[in-house]
Amino acid sequence: MLDIKLLRNNFEEVKEAMASRNEDFDLDKFKELDENRRKLLAEVELLKNEQNKASKQVPLMKKEGRDTSVLMQEMKELSNKIKEFNGQVNDAELELNNYMLTIPNIPNKTVPPGKTDEDNVEIRRWGEPTSFDFEPKPHWDLGSDLDIIDAEAGAKVSGSRFTFYKGAGARLERSIMNFFLDTHNEKHGYTEVFPPFMVSRESMTGTGQLPKFEEDAYKVTGDGKEYFLVPTAEVPVTNMYREQILDGNRLPIKHCAYTACFRAEAGSAGRDTRGLIRQHQFNKVELVKFTRPEDSYEELEKLTRDAEAVLQMLGLPYRVVKICVGDLGFTAALKYDIEVWMPSYNRYVEISSCSNFEDFQARRANIKYKDNVTDKAKFVHTLNGSGVAIGRTTAAILENFQQADGSIVIPEVLRGYMGGKTRIEKI
Repeated sequence: MLDIKLLRNNFEEVKEAMASRNEDFDLDKFKELDENRRKLLAEVELLKNEQNKASKQVPLMKKEGRDTSVLMQEMKELSNKIKEFNGQVNDAELELNNYMLTIPNIPNKTVPPGKTDEDNVEIRRWGEPTSFDFEPKPHWDLGSDLDIIDAEAGAKVSGSRFTFYKGAGARLERSIMNFFLDTHNEKHGYTEVFPPFMVSRESMTGTGQLPKFEEDAYKVTGDGKEYFLVPTAEVPVTNMYREQILDGNRLPIKHCAYTACFRAEAGSAGRDTRGLIRQHQFNKVELVKFTRPEDSYEELEKLTRDAEAVLQMLGLPYRVVKICVGDLGFTAALKYDIEVWMPSYNRYVEISSCSNFEDFQARRANIKYKDNVTDKAKFVHTLNGSGVAIGRTTAAILENFQQADGSIVIPEVLRGYMGGKTRIEKI
């Protein structure tokens, strides 16, 4: 959520920034709703002033022995009017607040111009795209041939875009998860948390998934309550600190978390229909930070490097791109995507997004910190990034480390997690 004072005092500047986004958004409605609320508040103040003047006259009139019945009736009418206008003010504030929740974040001034992902700017690469002296297979064929991934069983049990991992495939997925968590916890200094997989509407609103992306979320109901399956660990981990004032001496706070993630993938019909790239349920390790505003962009660079590090340790070639303004998304002020090389696509495919939200989520979730110098409470900056997507890592390992005989060489850093095995072979 944006600072309402910023919108009031710098409306044209904010409007210009919003115009660069690839979204159909009418910011003028803010002015209309805000002016209506302020007019109603002004009317309430006028009525209260009249009420105060009248209430001061009553004891004077009684002291003089004058009849106060007419004045008392006027005061009653004023009280009813104030009550009526207060109701209108509450309705106006609710409408304004609901509208504020639909306004996207302001892009950082360093975000590249552009409208689609084709306009994203490559920042750096690590490793070279894998080459083969044989015809490589896509990961869905490799997984099927090795009997470690079963999409047909997933479709039978749950529907399209669900998958069973079996045998060495299940152990590989679990090994990647443990490797990511151990690395981020022990080497990068993130405190691990294991959060709930279901969250409230307030939590989804706090991190910006609602109200805009409700159609992409899975709802669960029971005992008369409504929950949402988490689309990412960002939601529960960020909302751990909702409605809190943090000790400034503790910042930055750094967490890593594993969750299964659930997304309806609305609007993705026909895209990536085979394999592990676009699933309704997938596994991911997330990195989340809470920082001082002046430190947030330095911390974003560190977070992105932490996500890159696990890919380097696995030996997977990747690149980092800076996301253009039209592809930035709703909540981010600046975003990097890390894209891993996928031979079956003959291109780089997103495996992590690392974002600085500045105070956008903190305002929605009311997360502040006590400034050590001024002793005032200020909004933190929140950051997060995939550290990284586990299913896509599994797919990348299968494709990049496949051998001519159909076996898969297991990256060295995973072999301890895989019971010492060096290859996945057909049994």
